[in-house]
Amino acid sequence: MPLPTFALSELADQSRASGRLAIDTEFMGEGRYRTLLCLVQVAVPAADGVRIEVIDPLDDDVDPAPLAAVLADPDVEVVMHAARQDVALLRRVWRTEITSLFDTQVAAGFAGLRAQAGYESLLGDVLGIRLPKSASYTKWDRRPLSAEQVAYAREDVEHLFQLADALQDRLRERGRLEWAREECRFLETVSDERDLDAIFDRLPRIAGLDARSRAVARELVEWRESLAATQDRTVQSVLADAALVEIAKRKPDSRKALENIRGINPGNLRRRGDDILEAVARGRDREPIPFEGERRPAPHPGDAPLIALSEALVRTRVADSDLAYELVASRADLQAILAGLREGADADVRTLHGWRRELVGDELLALLRGERALAIDSDLKVRVTER
Repeated sequence: MPLPTFALSELADQSRASGRLAIDTEFMGEGRYRTLLCLVQVAVPAADGVRIEVIDPLDDDVDPAPLAAVLADPDVEVVMHAARQDVALLRRVWRTEITSLFDTQVAAGFAGLRAQAGYESLLGDVLGIRLPKSASYTKWDRRPLSAEQVAYAREDVEHLFQLADALQDRLRERGRLEWAREECRFLETVSDERDLDAIFDRLPRIAGLDARSRAVARELVEWRESLAATQDRTVQSVLADAALVEIAKRKPDSRKALENIRGINPGNLRRRGDDILEAVARGRDREPIPFEGERRPAPHPGDAPLIALSEALVRTRVADSDLAYELVASRADLQAILAGLREGADADVRTLHGWRRELVGDELLALLRGERALAIDSDLKVRVTER
């Protein structure tokens, strides 16, 4: 390590020849504006098993282009475990798309195993392999890496193909492989790019501010993001969300007025007080930003028993199908379905799309319309009946 470019090209060629690539990453996010990609470990099928290589993305001499192109090749299956963070990092840092993803954690939920299962526990449950995991919380951004760290990184991809193959066999037997692949396709698009509009919309109590205060809040968001990016630190360490909204609401025009607002770190106030006041002044000069979204209505008083009934049906169907409940519905999904029914429309939630609708979505709507009923058999199992 580092691998020369010709070796990365060789890896890419092997991946294309076999149609598969296993990949994992190590990263550091604590105290940073953006998570730092520190290590990439890959495995490709080889005549004697698998070839494993560890790549150092912090080395400026490493050109990841050959492997980045493989990740975007739809003819190469990319095998990962718990891929969300890895995909987001690789898309941003290597400037590539990721296609044909197979996530073994997602697959496990469709194969009757625990949702959100860790890699080590899945290896034990599915393959009977136990890993001595010892370096997961080490500082991956420090160089040189220890032999223990490199060994740990290699282990994270050593058995990924075996695990994927075993899970795919289980899913084929159950007719669920395409369901799992459909779920993995969503992960191919995840991103960790910071969207200022989304950050602004997620601020606490932002919908309750008047239009002029919202303009100040937006200016403060932009100032905070710029400073955090420049100093590579978390935005909350620059100015916490709650304090930002309160400053926008009060619009202080002096140090004294700013000091009367709770939640501002004294050190930040001392170092950045003038910058905050300047951002507030710029915000006052901005075009007011009226609230144009929809305030979520309060839950209907009769929703609680209906949600409990809905959850009973969903849990019954996922138990019958040996699926993880978390894959199918959440309380928020069920709440949205109820709200949609009251408005005479289907809610745009995952439970009413794709394989989930086939599994339970249509039946759930029928239950809530009074067209189905739940009964309890003598063996204390829930049964769905027509009315």
